Amino acid sequence: MASYYDLVIIGAGPGGYTAAIKGASFGMKVAVVDEDKLGGVCINRGCIPTKALLHASNIFSMMQHGDEFGVSTDFISFDFAKMQDYKKRSVRRYRDEIQKLFDKNDITFIKGKATIRREKTIEVVGENGKEYLRAKNIIIATGAKPVMPKIPGIDLPGVINSDRLLAVPTWNYDRIVIMGGGVIGVEFATIFQALCSKVTIVEKGPHLLGPMDEEVSEALKEQLTDKGITVYCNAMVEEIRKEDSLVCMVRDLETNETIQIKTNQVVVAVGRTPYTEGLLGEDMTLQMEKGRPVVDADFQTSEAGIYAIGDVSAKTQLAHVAMAQATYVIENLAGKPHTIRLEAVPNGMFVSLPIVPSCIYTEPEIATVGITEAKAGELGMKVRCGVYDMGENGKSIIAREEHGFIRLIFEAYSNTIVGAQMMCPRATDMIGEMATAIANGLTAEQLSLAMRAHPTYSEGIAAAIEDAMRQN
Repeated sequence: MASYYDLVIIGAGPGGYTAAIKGASFGMKVAVVDEDKLGGVCINRGCIPTKALLHASNIFSMMQHGDEFGVSTDFISFDFAKMQDYKKRSVRRYRDEIQKLFDKNDITFIKGKATIRREKTIEVVGENGKEYLRAKNIIIATGAKPVMPKIPGIDLPGVINSDRLLAVPTWNYDRIVIMGGGVIGVEFATIFQALCSKVTIVEKGPHLLGPMDEEVSEALKEQLTDKGITVYCNAMVEEIRKEDSLVCMVRDLETNETIQIKTNQVVVAVGRTPYTEGLLGEDMTLQMEKGRPVVDADFQTSEAGIYAIGDVSAKTQLAHVAMAQATYVIENLAGKPHTIRLEAVPNGMFVSLPIVPSCIYTEPEIATVGITEAKAGELGMKVRCGVYDMGENGKSIIAREEHGFIRLIFEAYSNTIVGAQMMCPRATDMIGEMATAIANGLTAEQLSLAMRAHPTYSEGIAAAIEDAMRQN
């Protein structure tokens, strides 16, 4: 006999657990099904463990330069196994906090493989056999899995994807080749360069970070190169061979020349694809496109009462996008006013502006929101830009983190902010202010009214606003 729920969520990542907690807070009886641990990929094998290792490796890197601040020691080293243990404890702590919220809100968590059957029935196969759930509404939040390109040698020992890399307890990364120069690739490059590895990034596209603003991408490439990371763009690994070490055959897509790169490990970070294996039973179909469930403006699939959110359906694969979509869907189901938006149309404009922050935890950090100057040009929008070099910022000088900039983009006639790009310390924290400003259609004049403490990195925002206003 099936157990009945108001809402069954398939997938326990950020989208799934956000929907569950929000739904339960509105009085819904909620169940979450996942074949792995609570928290999904982001908490267990993605965002949280990656940022934990970034933090640990950054501490090691800072200690190597402590003499500049009058702090010295005779010997500095790192223990990769202990770093991994610190990472695991961070993940456990975060997961425990989610579990507390599940317990507090009486949310049922079922570990098992979920398959959607007709009439909103969910078949769950778990450790204790098979059980059936019935639901008024279903949310698919199964996320995505790493793409493994079909090239010779991809199955060799030492060739691993990003998920597996985060679970390896022993050090074997003196030389590492990273296939892919997107967010995952450059963050791993940052980690291993800080730990003194010889790092090479091979990116198929013309520049790092794919759709990111080209000027930001070029500035990042310069920073990575200055730190000793080798970057090949317009290039691809066509074959991996096993000799005395692994050998990557890398072809330049412009010259067609091939070079060989010896390495201990190859990390594949060329993207992620929606995870829908076994999701639908033989008696159930959904409209799909390129492996993704097709959804409407309210994230409903082709089947009424079944929704899809996050990496499984969204073009922008970010945890906070999944969480925002989850909130939107639950508020719709509960008949509540929306508390979050993914886009905004400022007064007097006819352009919808994205207000989803993109954050990359390199050194320095990168964060963007809204549109770039180039995109504004494509849209026929006249803009003025304010730019501030963070080398002049007092906090940057104190911390010896003087590389980077803040660029703010304003619509030329109304002075309404439409975009921001930051490459500087704390960029991922400061971008929230810019997202809020775009969502509320704030002008340069309104933004300049806020006092920013001295000395702080955020003074760079005020300076960039001033630079834009000089163009009036």
